[in-house]
Order: sequence, then structure tokens, then C-alpha cells
Amino acid sequence: MTTNTIYPSLNNKTVLITGGGSGIGAALTTAFVRQGATVAFIDIDTLASEQLIESLRTENSDHRVEFHRCDIRDIASLQTTIADINAALGPITALVNNAANDDRHDWRDVTPEYWDERMAINLRPQFFTIQAVAPAMIDAGGGSIINFGSVSWQKAQGYMPGYTTAKAAVHGLSRTMARDLGEANIRVNTVVPGAVITQRQLDNWIGPDDEAQIQSQQCLKKRLLPEHLAPMALFLAADESAGCTAQEFIVDGGVV
Repeated sequence: MTTNTIYPSLNNKTVLITGGGSGIGAALTTAFVRQGATVAFIDIDTLASEQLIESLRTENSDHRVEFHRCDIRDIASLQTTIADINAALGPITALVNNAANDDRHDWRDVTPEYWDERMAINLRPQFFTIQAVAPAMIDAGGGSIINFGSVSWQKAQGYMPGYTTAKAAVHGLSRTMARDLGEANIRVNTVVPGAVITQRQLDNWIGPDDEAQIQSQQCLKKRLLPEHLAPMALFLAADESAGCTAQEFIVDGGVV
């Protein structure tokens, strides 16, 4: 699936995507690159990220896309990486906070250390990435921040309380930062994916019976793919969404 919509305002815009090397993140990276944006993405998976870079450069050698390896749990390293990207590519005026980890876990087995680690991946970096990006975005006259949530907490999904709690908090983060940054013409919104079928999901949790159950809950009887999320992110990063902030945009095939 590719989008036929071209947003001129994304051409040459500097975009930062966290977790941009595989799964939903790779679809986001690909979509922004094809819009002519200057894209930097952060990921911990070097192999997948380098393969994506090679594929995009083979598709069009004029594409400007960079991979920066970083563990987003290390906030000092994360913010240093963002400073380097700002210095090299110009001010980041679109941020996509996509990186996450939805490993399943039984509430009985959760320790304080594991709980903190879930927050350290799924919530804390979203705030500190915003904190690092916002000053240059303010100086540039505005921008768009897109935080990725999850439909899991809205549908009361079990077996991952650390993840669902973090993702429930993401929309609160979006709304409070939309208020704090609105006077600087910075929009902050949440994209809420449904049960997106990535290779990781298929490898770890979703079999044919699971997928049939997922589609039985959706209004649209189709497999929800990473490529279905990218058009929403493009719209929210583009000038065409200039009046949208502090909102949730759900892409779940019609579940909640």
C-alpha cells in the first residue's frame, strides 16, 4: 500500500522518527522519505535499520535519510543524538514518537524493576524526546509532534499491564504538551494504532486463530498493516492539519 497524497509542506522538512527501522516505524520512515522530507530515525536494531537505508537509497539515491543507533532508555544519549541531528540536518519540525515494546507479561510476575523498564521504553522517552526537540522547533516558528499510543488500553486488553498503562498515559502527555507548546505554534497529537500485524507480532503472538478473532472485532474485515498508519502521520505532520492538536486519531479498523 502506498499513499497517492503528496504534501508539499513535507518536502525538505526535517523529520525525526523514533523506532524507525522496522515494523510500523519502517513504514513511517519510508512514507516520509517518499514525500521528499529529510528524515532521521533512531533505532536499536542496526541490521534492520541499515537494510531499510539501503532499500530507500536504492529506490532513489536523492533521498536524504539517516539512521542513528540509540537506546532510547538512555536519556542522555537520546538527547545528545537529537542535538546532533538538529545540528546536521537543521531544526526538526516534525517528531514522530513511535518507538515502543509490547512484550506480554502476567501481572503476577511484574517486579518494580520490570515495571520501571516498561515505562523507560514506552513512556519516558516520549517526554524527553519532546523536551529535546521543542526548543529548536520553537525557534523555527512551530511544528508537529506525533505521539504513538495504543488501542489496547481502550479495549481493556490484558496480559501486558505495564505496556497498556504507559500507552494510556501517552494521550495525557500529548494533551498537556499541546497546551504548553500551543502558543509556539507546535501541535501535539496522538496516533492510536489497533492490532497492526507486523512480522514481530506474527513471530511472537499472533497465529491464524488470533488474527481471525482480531478481524471479528473490527468493522473492516482486513489485515491492519503498518502502511495503514503512515498516511495519518503524514497528515498530522503536514500543514494541512494546522488546526489539529491535543487529539487522538485512531487507526484500528473500527474496534473502539
